[in-house]
Amino acid sequence: MGPRWGCLSQDRATRFVVAWGFGSSEDEVAPKVVAQTRQRTSGRRGVIWISDGRPVYRRAVRQVYRDAQPTGKRGRPPLVLTPGVGLTQAVKRRHQGRMVRVEVRQVLGEAVDCPYPVHEERLNGMLRDRLNALTRKTHAFAKTTGTWDALVILCLFEHNWLRPHRALREAGEGLPEGRRYRPRTPAMAIGLTDHIWTWEEFLTFKHYQYQKE
Repeated sequence: MGPRWGCLSQDRATRFVVAWGFGSSEDEVAPKVVAQTRQRTSGRRGVIWISDGRPVYRRAVRQVYRDAQPTGKRGRPPLVLTPGVGLTQAVKRRHQGRMVRVEVRQVLGEAVDCPYPVHEERLNGMLRDRLNALTRKTHAFAKTTGTWDALVILCLFEHNWLRPHRALREAGEGLPEGRRYRPRTPAMAIGLTDHIWTWEEFLTFKHYQYQKE
């Protein structure tokens, strides 16, 4: 199958994975993920991106987040950067194979409180823990790209809809005796559902309705 890379975008406040893509390199899939993220957050202003130091993110964000600005003149209006968009990059500096410091670059917009992709790195670590095919040294190879993609997508679905996140729990009333917090999944926190999904619900849910010809 050869090298297989995954790229994803995550909403920090809710931990919800918004978009993802797979390909032979991060430079190939990152622009697709950025474009997909803008499409799925089209009603939200002020999207702030935090990434590692790869140049592909600077190019992709500047390319995708552009809007036409009418000038009242004939011809195609110029494209300008979408208001409120920001990009912060955390560049890891290494010496003799060991990381010695992290350099923060404010590429677009204003500075953010936590300029490091810690939530994404934690999610990447979780994926490697749950999927042997993603570990750096493994005998559990995915033999086809379809198998690799299906493994990751299923795990991302579980993360979004089935698995409660401790940081998202909220205090509430009317809970069972001995419990002070109501568990929530990222999908609940972002407002897509009001309960924790089960595997049975996922497997029996009618995602598509086919019409007979």
